[in-house]
Amino acid sequence: MKNEITNSYDLLIFLKSLNLLQNSPYNWWPEFGTSKVIIGAILTQNTKWSNVQKSLNNIDTLYYKEYDSYTNYNILNFLSNIDTFYLVNAIAPSGFKNQKAQRLKLLTKNILEDFETFDNFVDIVNRDWLLAQKGIGFESADAILCYCCKKDEMVVDKYTQKLLLSFGYEFEDYDDIKGWLEFGINENYDKIIQNYGFNISLNEIYARFHGKIVEYMKKDYT
Repeated sequence: MKNEITNSYDLLIFLKSLNLLQNSPYNWWPEFGTSKVIIGAILTQNTKWSNVQKSLNNIDTLYYKEYDSYTNYNILNFLSNIDTFYLVNAIAPSGFKNQKAQRLKLLTKNILEDFETFDNFVDIVNRDWLLAQKGIGFESADAILCYCCKKDEMVVDKYTQKLLLSFGYEFEDYDDIKGWLEFGINENYDKIIQNYGFNISLNEIYARFHGKIVEYMKKDYT
C-alpha cells in the first residue's frame, strides 16, 4: 500500500475505502459550524477528545443556568464574562485548566470586540488574526477555520505527521505538510467528486479527510 501512495489524492481514496467515518458526524468534528468548535479547538490541545467532551458538558451545565437556549453569540459572551474560578473547574478534565481558561476568556473577548457577532467572525476572520491570538498555533487556527468557519483549510496534526512519515514522506514544517495535502486534493478535485458521486465541497473534503486520518491512526493500522 505504501508504494501506491504517491500524493494526497491516493491517500484520501485509500482512507475512504475503509469507511472510517461511519460512526462519526458527517464532517467528523462534533458541532461542526458552531462556536463550540472554537472552544473544542482550545481544550483539545495536549489531551484526548473524551476529556474535552467532559469539559464541554460541564460548560453546558453552567451555561444553561443562565440561558434558556443555545446561541453562538451567547456562549461567546458567556465565556468572555464568566468568573475564571468556575471556568477553571469546568474544564479541569482537559488539563492545563488555568492556562486554557485564560486563553478561552481572552479569545472569546477578542472575537466579540473585533467582530461583534459570531456570524461576522465566521465571514471575516482569517488565519493571520487567529495566529495572533494567545495560545493558537497552526493546527488550532486551521481547525477553527475548517470546522467552525467552513473555510477551505486542511488541518495537520500529530496523527497526520506520523502517518505520512510511515509512508516515507518527511517535511520541514507544518505548512509544507499542509501544502502537500491540499495540492493533491485540488489537482484531483473532479475525480474526487466522481468518486463520491455528488458535488462535495472542498471544505467538506478537507474536514472528512482530516477526520479519516485521525480515525485511521486511532485504529493503529500503520
